[in-house]
Order: sequence, then C-alpha cells, then structure tokens
Amino acid sequence: MRIDTLQPAEGSRKSVKRLGRGTGSGLGKTSGKGHKGQWARSGGGVRPGFEGGQMPLTRRLPKRGFNNHFRKVYAIVNVDVLNNFEANAVVDFETLWCAGLIKEVKNAVGLKVLGNSELKVALTVKATKFSASAKEAIEKAGGTCELV
Repeated sequence: MRIDTLQPAEGSRKSVKRLGRGTGSGLGKTSGKGHKGQWARSGGGVRPGFEGGQMPLTRRLPKRGFNNHFRKVYAIVNVDVLNNFEANAVVDFETLWCAGLIKEVKNAVGLKVLGNSELKVALTVKATKFSASAKEAIEKAGGTCELV
C-alpha cells in the first residue's frame, strides 16, 4: 500500500449538486425548482397535512375513544412464572424485576398476579392484587398471598 494510491471507499463520497451552472448541466436556469410557484420560493411549501385549503383528513375523520388519566396500571405476572423461584422464597415486585420476569410498565401502581396455570412451589407472594384463580393456585401449592 502506498500513500499516493489511497482513496475513499467506493460510494462513500458523493459530489455536491452544483445548481445554476448552465442548461447543459441539467440544473441550470431554475436550478431544478421548475417555474415559479410556492415550491420555487425560498422557505416556500406548506406544513405537513395541509391539503390546499380542503378540510384535512385528520379533521374529516370522527374522534373516537378516551384515555382515562386516573386508571391504575399494574405490572402483570402469571403464576407459572413464579415456578422459577426456589421453595419458601419471598416473591415481590423487586425480586421479579431483578430476575427480569416482568417488563417495565409506565406509571405502574403495583403488581397483579394472575392464575393462568399451576404453581408447583410453595412461595410467599407479595402483590397489590391477586386474581381469585391465582390466590387459589398459590394456596393450593402451600404458599401464602400477602397484599402490599
């Protein structure tokens, strides 16, 4: 390799678009902007969603739904996930979070345990809410449910 033969990788450098350098260049006269009009002007154009004065699509469509700002959001975990812990362990939001078994829930108020399957290990589970089936599954396995 010699220093006089070094050159950039193929396609990594792009030549500058030279505007207004004669008709032969293909970008002379109007510099690729066509003839006059709003788009030919400096700073011209319209905002996104503008349809030339016609009622925009976003305003023609009806509004639907509603977001309740006061609702309580819970981090949800199923009983089968609790089988990953050793017998007689104390399981709460922190231990589940550290073990990577629950995902981050924005504005979560607490932990809710659902009983979608069986629990094979006796555990002490601390949560904000339990479904009836989850409570039954935990107590059937010999564990206890504690409301936090």
